[in-house]
Amino acid sequence: MPANLSRPALVLIALAVLTLLSIVCFMTLGAKGSWSFVLSFRGKKLLGLILVAYAISVSTVLFQTVANNRILTPSIMGFDALYVLIKTGLVFFFGIGALVAVDPQIQFVLQVAVMVVFALLLFRWLFLGEERSLHLLVLVGIVFGILFRSISNLLQRMLDPGAFNVLQDSMYASFATTDATLLAISCVIVLAVSLVAWRILPAFDVLSLGRAQAINLGVNYQRTVVTILVLIAVLVSVSTALVGPITFFGLLVATLAHSLVGNSRHIYVLPASVLLAVICLVGGQTLLERAFAFDTALSIIIEFLGGIVFIFLVLRRSAR
Repeated sequence: MPANLSRPALVLIALAVLTLLSIVCFMTLGAKGSWSFVLSFRGKKLLGLILVAYAISVSTVLFQTVANNRILTPSIMGFDALYVLIKTGLVFFFGIGALVAVDPQIQFVLQVAVMVVFALLLFRWLFLGEERSLHLLVLVGIVFGILFRSISNLLQRMLDPGAFNVLQDSMYASFATTDATLLAISCVIVLAVSLVAWRILPAFDVLSLGRAQAINLGVNYQRTVVTILVLIAVLVSVSTALVGPITFFGLLVATLAHSLVGNSRHIYVLPASVLLAVICLVGGQTLLERAFAFDTALSIIIEFLGGIVFIFLVLRRSAR
């Protein structure tokens, strides 16, 4: 390997190799029967994992850039609780049969639309007015989360036990099954978001310097931030509606990406975070399915590790 390669380049090459290895293992280990069936079945799951990994990692890095703080993620702003509220409201007002009777595409579009509207209203207030403190940002997310959970708990207590059990099963993040049609719609949405993000990529590094510095350097701050917030809202909404809420996964991969790359340039941090997210999801799912024959606990493990990282970052910031 050439000695003149920079640290970020070496990190990206190593992560790309690990990502490819994870994908190959996921597609081939334990494969039995017809390869056409195996590749088709596992390929759909693989696409879902990669899509979620991409959406969560990119949205987290961009959110931290806009917030100018690496401890915040869009997921702790109440998205998971809002997802649960949407599911609970659907069952409460239309019955448990609505989860099956209503077309998955309609449910998907409804969930994405509601979460995008909520995100835009919240993010606009947080970032386009006067500068807010870190404590206020976290507090707002916690308050909205508590509000949504309280309403959800109230509605769930009025459901019959059978409907409640079915509802509970549908509210946890699951990577095992993903509707092929929803994957196609999500791919189109994520591709459109990526094209817009690529056009404004140079502005990300400037925004990371802070609001005042970005304005002084000639960035149209309000228009750029609104655009990025729309992209974040769409990515988080798509990933949450696709597999369910994952609160701390984005924080985990974004923190690791910054640590490994060693600088804050988005041309390195964004691909590093995406590759790390793919390695975590695809590699983790491979280990759980093939090595431990247990394919339902990946989200629990990820949330546990991400929660530890979040606590560590909070304690380190407090110590400073």
